[in-house]
Amino acid sequence: MRRQEDARYMALALSLGRRGQGRCWPNPAVGCVIVRDGRILGRGWTQPGGRPHAEAVALAQAGAAARGATAYVTLEPCAHHGKTPPCAEALIAAGIARVVCPIEDIDPRVGGQGFAMLRAAGIEVSTGLMADEALSDLSGFFLNRAQGRPFVTLKLALSLDGRIATATGESKWITGPDARREVHALRARHDAVMVGAGTARADDPSLTVRVMGLDHQPVRIVVSRRLDLPLMGQLARTAREIPVWICHGSDADPALIEAWEGLGARLFSCELSGRQLDISSVLQELGAAGLTRVFCEGGGALAATLLGADLVDELVIFSAGLMLGAEGRPGIGALGIGQLAEAPRLALLEDRRIGADVMSRWTRASA
Repeated sequence: MRRQEDARYMALALSLGRRGQGRCWPNPAVGCVIVRDGRILGRGWTQPGGRPHAEAVALAQAGAAARGATAYVTLEPCAHHGKTPPCAEALIAAGIARVVCPIEDIDPRVGGQGFAMLRAAGIEVSTGLMADEALSDLSGFFLNRAQGRPFVTLKLALSLDGRIATATGESKWITGPDARREVHALRARHDAVMVGAGTARADDPSLTVRVMGLDHQPVRIVVSRRLDLPLMGQLARTAREIPVWICHGSDADPALIEAWEGLGARLFSCELSGRQLDISSVLQELGAAGLTRVFCEGGGALAATLLGADLVDELVIFSAGLMLGAEGRPGIGALGIGQLAEAPRLALLEDRRIGADVMSRWTRASA
């Protein structure tokens, strides 16, 4: 019975934590529920910008009633002094009797110390429940801490024969309105939206979330070695209102660097790999800037680069019921694959209908 209750409240804490995705970087999107005698006393999630933490929000709601209660937290409570006191200390001071938490924080400032503080104070600590779900939700934060890069979701909207546009470049709209709304929801759950220079030039995108009624927007990123982007386009005109970050090569024209900085964009000089930007360097720069989750919307060249470097953590494909033929523009550029054994293998996570289209989610296949 107790384990069933624990699972129910932990599922709620995980769902609360997801509300912070895309809003609280560089901090993890954590959820917290405080329960005593079957009654929820407080609930919270990491707030925009990363403060206050989920535990602080839930404890403030619970007040004095938190004494003797159980706290369900989706990541080990922090144990270090930063902009706020440690959450482990706050749980102890509130008189929490038990903490249920799926996973330990790999941040070296925490790394088991939060659990140790709680146990030293006589609080029962239970770990491991729904650990896989928590690891999935927090994968961007963990990747940033372990590898210095964000989690990358690659999205492609394709015809049935794998094309993203006609031979003339027409692509609006391959998928229907329901699929497009889902894309906006996905954008909202990521810290940033990223496209290649070709897409920025051809589509003049805004890369904003426009159908969710949100009070925040993801960072907009363009990967452009030469910085040869339209200085009068939508991104340029709105760079002071919604962040625009551009990853460019060290050989970019200084005049263009000055122009984009003058428009309010943040620029990142990245390493080169032959005639292209080194995509690993790009992601390391973005990780160092605090991003944990990046939503890449192509185009084909950037998609191929990410796939070829094995830097796509999740692939989301929206398939529409039309065919554009061999003359259409492929969704993925050249990968240089000569043998089937060299092709990236993916495992299906989800497959569902959205309006007239089909959305499938894929991740790396197990070895």
